[in-house]
Amino acid sequence: MRQESSFRCSNCRVILSTDPIGSRHRNHCPLCLWSKHVDLSTPGDRRSDCCARMRPIAIAFKNYRINPFTNRGGGELMIIHKCLGCGKLSPNRIAGDDNEYEILKVLKESIDIDKNILVQITSFGLVPITNFNKEEAFISIFGINYQLQI
Repeated sequence: MRQESSFRCSNCRVILSTDPIGSRHRNHCPLCLWSKHVDLSTPGDRRSDCCARMRPIAIAFKNYRINPFTNRGGGELMIIHKCLGCGKLSPNRIAGDDNEYEILKVLKESIDIDKNILVQITSFGLVPITNFNKEEAFISIFGINYQLQI
């Protein structure tokens, strides 16, 4: 099975390369952060029959740990996508070339997310971004405490 070298984003329609920049399996658009439900059970398996668009709805920490010197937490930031077809939630690594302003927009939405979705995100072993830890997320994204009223 030959893998394509590019694809068109199903949301913003830009043509994207599948070359790995910041992630081994490109599964979302670095410009608008939308994805397509192509993986069934593991990242990169491309076995899902759904193939619906997936909207970025939240940001969460993976491997969240408190630094004993700063008393701040942190970890790898993940985008949580929700399939518009079947409703499945899917955590995906933020890639090095992802649009920081789109990440910030999703982060704002993430703070007021539905409690049921918070429970699902937590079931993945992730720590959702809330008012409690949003400062830590800003530091992870921008390297500084981005003072934005949200």
